[in-house]
Formats: sequence, structure tokens, C-alpha cells
Amino acid sequence: MKREDLKLKRAGVSGYNKAKRTPNHPTKSHVVVAKEGSKTKLIRFGEQGAKTNQSKEQRERFKNRHGRNIARGRMSAAWWANKTKWSPSKTKNA
Repeated sequence: MKREDLKLKRAGVSGYNKAKRTPNHPTKSHVVVAKEGSKTKLIRFGEQGAKTNQSKEQRERFKNRHGRNIARGRMSAAWWANKTKWSPSKTKNA
């Protein structure tokens, strides 16, 4: 089995760049095996049990705090958190 395939199997995800919730992880809420070119990286992100994306203002504050890390691209945890946990479609209060 190839090394990359082992990463996918160990993380329990269906493919590269597909985030998955990890409800049984003690600290992190999501996992993804990020792939950019030939580089792969296991990334755990999101605080377990945190109330995120409750309002537009909370989402904007997150983006202001983590903007530099989000700009690093798909190999950073902040980019994945911004995409999966902080997308406007997932805002709790309209």
C-alpha cells in the first residue's frame, strides 16, 4: 500500500481534500488529508465543542484574526476551518 493511501486510511477520510468531522477526538473537531501538487499533509482543525459561526459578526472576527493564515492556502488549518466551519451558508442565526 502506498504511503499516501495509508494517510487516508488512518485519518478515515474518503479522499484528499475532503474534510470529515471527528466527534471522538479529544480536542479537534475535523480532520482532512490536504494535497497540493505532490505534497500531502494530515491536518486536524477546529475546537471540539466550540460554538462557531453563530453570527455574521463572529465570522468576520474569525477572518480578521486568522486572515494571514487563511491566505497560506489549503495546506493550513485556518484555510480548512474557514471553508468548513465558517462558510456563510453555515451561519446559525440569519
